[in-house]
Amino acid sequence: MSQILTPIRQLTLLHPLPDAEYARLHAAVPEVRFVRADTAADWAGAVAHADAVLLGHQGVTIDDLLGAAPGLRWIQTASAGVDRVLTPRLRASPVVVTNASGVHAVNIAEHVLALVLGFARQLPALRDAQHRQAWTTPPLPGLFEAEGQTLLVVGLGAIGGAVARKAAALGLKVTAVRRDPHGDGVPGVERTVGLGALDDELPHADHVVIALPLTAETRGLFGAERLARLRPGAYLYNIARGGIVDPGALLAALQSGHLAGAGLDVTDPEPLPPTSPLWRLPQVVITSHTSGLTPNGARRLVDITLDNLLRVREGRPLRNVVDRARGY
Repeated sequence: MSQILTPIRQLTLLHPLPDAEYARLHAAVPEVRFVRADTAADWAGAVAHADAVLLGHQGVTIDDLLGAAPGLRWIQTASAGVDRVLTPRLRASPVVVTNASGVHAVNIAEHVLALVLGFARQLPALRDAQHRQAWTTPPLPGLFEAEGQTLLVVGLGAIGGAVARKAAALGLKVTAVRRDPHGDGVPGVERTVGLGALDDELPHADHVVIALPLTAETRGLFGAERLARLRPGAYLYNIARGGIVDPGALLAALQSGHLAGAGLDVTDPEPLPPTSPLWRLPQVVITSHTSGLTPNGARRLVDITLDNLLRVREGRPLRNVVDRARGY
């Protein structure tokens, strides 16, 4: 999906950037006026004359933004996921939305592998033993080697592709599920199937990584029946959106022992309430939506934003344009 914009006059930053990255934007496209609104208190005035916005997570709702910025033509999000952005009002508007697909591929892929290797080496149990000042000696229940096991990546965008490439380098056999199984090959992926074949692949996977956007199609995708199709003793990792997995079904699969463990960076609801039993299950690692954190995130976000600003200047289609119908 392509989109060409007429020149941008003002881009308001509703996402904090280091001074060096702000200066890099200004130096590269001096014809654009950049207005910083790093806090929730000053955002409305800062967008009043904006025709573009870099949107982060300051608590600004999309509908309020559209009301405060009558000339808005383009929203560049600071994240790959846009489920919170595509409100009915936004969908009905002519405002173009581009996401930051690729900005977190490196760090989230490393986060997934940290979870896989953590379970392989039983680091949660060993950490608990450390807190008890207990010297754990063999045998260590649950220990396994990741090399040679099968990892199923569900969703083969920038993050899923990075997970596949890094997992293959560690010796895992990688299968992937994507909407278009006939798309370009992804390094590290041995076999790619369509979403309709998901149920056929689940029984063969030792590890399942959810890297899908949250859409009407994917909400609740992993319910009780689908989780039951997983191989007994498999591990599930969700670094996408909590709403893709039914929380009650997940809890039941873990408590029954059908799932050996889960690495959850996202949950439903979020934040996870203190009363949730998931907090207390020893075979669950909860990382509180931190997989997207990286010291290099601002640089990569500015790279994407700057690329799009240069495309506007040169009359070329924008990068990462969101398909409203698909939701990503």
